[in-house]
Amino acid sequence: MNKVHITIDGIKLYVPENYTILEAAKEVNITIPTLCFLKDVNEVGCCRMCVVEVKGARALQAACVHPVSEGMEVFTHTPKVMEARKVNLELILSNHNSMCQTCTRSWMDCELQSLANKLSVDNVRFEGEQKKQPLDIGVSIVRDPNKCILCRRCVSACKNIQTVGVIDCVNRGFETKIAAPFNLSLADTPCVNCGQCINYCPVGALHEKSDIDQVWEAIYDPDTHVVVQTAPAVRVALGEDFEMPIGTPVTGKMVTALRMLGFDKVFDTDTGADLTIMEEGAELIDRIRGGGTLPLITSCSPGWIKFCEHNFPDMLDHLSSCKSPHQMFGAVLKTYYAQKEGIDPDKIFVVSVMPCTAKKFEASRPEMNVDGRPDVDVVLTTRELGKMIYDVGIDFPDLGDSDFDDPFGNASGAGVIFGTTGGVMEAALRTVADILNDSSADNFEYEEVRGLEGIKIATVEIADLKVRAAVAHGLGNARKLMEAIRAGEEFHFVEIMACPGGCINGGGQPLQLSDVRNWIDVREERAKGLYKEDRATYIRKSHNNPAVKKLYKEFLGMAGGKKSHDLLHTHYHERSNYDE
Repeated sequence: MNKVHITIDGIKLYVPENYTILEAAKEVNITIPTLCFLKDVNEVGCCRMCVVEVKGARALQAACVHPVSEGMEVFTHTPKVMEARKVNLELILSNHNSMCQTCTRSWMDCELQSLANKLSVDNVRFEGEQKKQPLDIGVSIVRDPNKCILCRRCVSACKNIQTVGVIDCVNRGFETKIAAPFNLSLADTPCVNCGQCINYCPVGALHEKSDIDQVWEAIYDPDTHVVVQTAPAVRVALGEDFEMPIGTPVTGKMVTALRMLGFDKVFDTDTGADLTIMEEGAELIDRIRGGGTLPLITSCSPGWIKFCEHNFPDMLDHLSSCKSPHQMFGAVLKTYYAQKEGIDPDKIFVVSVMPCTAKKFEASRPEMNVDGRPDVDVVLTTRELGKMIYDVGIDFPDLGDSDFDDPFGNASGAGVIFGTTGGVMEAALRTVADILNDSSADNFEYEEVRGLEGIKIATVEIADLKVRAAVAHGLGNARKLMEAIRAGEEFHFVEIMACPGGCINGGGQPLQLSDVRNWIDVREERAKGLYKEDRATYIRKSHNNPAVKKLYKEFLGMAGGKKSHDLLHTHYHERSNYDE
């Protein structure tokens, strides 16, 4: 890589020639403010908050997109620069709904508010036009156009990263807004509810539909037995809501907090993940041995499932019929657990704490029920759980550790790694290898399916079979992989997660400012936390989980059998792109 000499604020630098001024400034710890910029997602230079002076240039330049060049001299805080940034920010604020006290970002960091503090904007000199626009409230996502600042981050995430493309800029000038085609609600479009638009929004224009009040109502009802289950990715992100380092495992503190909130039982969705591996593993083996439809594609990610229903309806028979782990576990809680504890299943209220906004939509699907009862009653995001803990005044970082409740107790390490891309594949291979080899393998860490490469392909030798596997995360990568399969590329088993990085980067995870996301890969840090928990777990294969063994022995029978199929499996269907 060729390098160039530049000077920033009197500091001489020697940096790669493909750097922008923003990247070069970061090398010497000079922080240039940004708002629309999000590295590798939205690099359009439209907000003009990052303007700098470049010697010899007629106008101020946007540091986030302006490339460095040999001999360049840059000034980041001249009076001209500071005034321009302040004016640009005031113009944005002049049209912004500034009801900060009731905004969803009021208890978290709002990038717009943070920037106003940094630039000492305590008065807006311009009077903008405040237009009151209706909220778009869906099952999973709420869109508030009154708080939108037209940064276009959500558009880039939806269109370029996820290739869903259900929102974009419409109209021109002062009439410009972000909207779905024909001004439809997101619920009437092929939106998959992944929530990546929320992750990247710098303000409160996008957030999940809150179900906190419904959960409190259930907890305070003495006649309702409220159980909660937590997904693996939650444990390595929840601490971020309380200023703990990114990726810190907080499993024990989380369980303690949930008990303090008033839940009657606290269970681990990893048990549902172990169940999924038992059922999915049996399904894979059956398809390989019986000449069934291959590849078998995982069905754990509801955003991916809806994406497939809209975009690849001709390939729905490739999907595993397994419900996702939390839906499986919900079905078990309202049958086996209810029977074992002598509780009327109609009195059991199941709450799932998930890193995912699409899980809210999934729980509402009519296919996700047993005997007319929904498997899961309410889905809370990691952020919503953090808000509940914050609201009641629990000092989360100082909590002691607790264990999950019996009769399920702690799950396997294989269930833990479900939360990151490649984790479902690795968990399945650990179990399928033991079953096909009829022995317990000592080497069961399949590092070839780990990592953040968009599509990973590996061939794993199991018994006399070479299993060709593929892993994709992010729907843009999923689309590429599915088109390759449609064109004839052969695999046995495919894992797809809707969100880039998998559940660790789900649309319901704690929000990180662009100042963090631009320079730290939060996916990598959270994944490290999951692999650390996996290594520390005594049981690391799903089929060795004693609670799961007992469940099959006492209730389900055999994996893939009639009873387990009735409870733990489902079906999917083609969806039109725009509802009429």
